[in-house]
Amino acid sequence: MLHPSYSDLMKVVNSKVEPGEAPVVNSRYSIVMATSKRARQIIAGEEPLVAGRDDKPLSLAVEELNQGRIKILSDEE
Repeated sequence: MLHPSYSDLMKVVNSKVEPGEAPVVNSRYSIVMATSKRARQIIAGEEPLVAGRDDKPLSLAVEELNQGRIKILSDEE
């Protein structure tokens, strides 16, 4: 099982959205795409923004998203 869960990650990403605004993330697909893109950046040589228990790029990307170190931009941004 993925820890944190998809729903927890969606809450973190959408936490800065004002009431009445559209959420940045509406589906698990958006979470998967964002974390996989960040994992590919780490594989390509970018420094991780967190010190994780695991050195796997995807685990680091999930932890970065969970801690709010990376931001998913909406279509307008």
